[in-house]
Amino acid sequence: MDPPLAPALRDLSGCVIAFDLDGTLVDTAPDLVGALNAVLAERGRPALPLAVARPMIGHGAMALLERGLAAAGGPAERGPALFDRFIEIYAGRIAEESRPFPGVAEALDELADAGARLVVCTNKRTGFSKALLEALDLAGRFAAVMGPDAAGAMKPDPRHLIAALEAAGGRTAAALMVGDSKTDLDAARAAGVPMAAVSFGYTEIPAAELGADALIHRFADLPAAASRLLAGRAEAISPILPSSADA
Repeated sequence: MDPPLAPALRDLSGCVIAFDLDGTLVDTAPDLVGALNAVLAERGRPALPLAVARPMIGHGAMALLERGLAAAGGPAERGPALFDRFIEIYAGRIAEESRPFPGVAEALDELADAGARLVVCTNKRTGFSKALLEALDLAGRFAAVMGPDAAGAMKPDPRHLIAALEAAGGRTAAALMVGDSKTDLDAARAAGVPMAAVSFGYTEIPAAELGADALIHRFADLPAAASRLLAGRAEAISPILPSSADA
């Protein structure tokens, strides 16, 4: 007997879907933690297991460094030299072990085919985000990539998410955030945007306890969840604005 057909997606024209990057689209933990452990080794501190350092990701490189150094013991450290060293190491291995989560490309294509515009809203620097997406052959699927340096704010500040939506030619009235943490949820709530949480990302609060509008365990389930959460939102606004990429 043939399996049941998946329900057809709604027309998502006029909608923009914003994605967190680390822990949502791409499993970047091996390279981020690898760079962190290299910095720790240079300071005579023990390496952190991946499982310990993984939940520390998502608040930016400086926060990862500070929390990693504290977890490894010894006095806290911070400053431009430390940050610059981490960035130097990470730049050299940005896509060495990082890989998209299973089903990412297929789900993105399905959403785009339904008319949605896609944008990345990440606390990773814009240049690093673009370099990573290009290395993984995902960059062309997004209308824009917005790190905090480009947005002038960092999640959970809603200005970051709003700037990302606007860069893709969208607005909060017909938008969805897809993320993995309270940082993403708080940004979405403050911007008045629903959120779908992935259960496999980087979060100290279990994804099921975040209180997101939908919880997905695999990317194959995202198109249906997005269709449900965006139902009626596209019809409530005028046609999508042209993005800067179309100018």
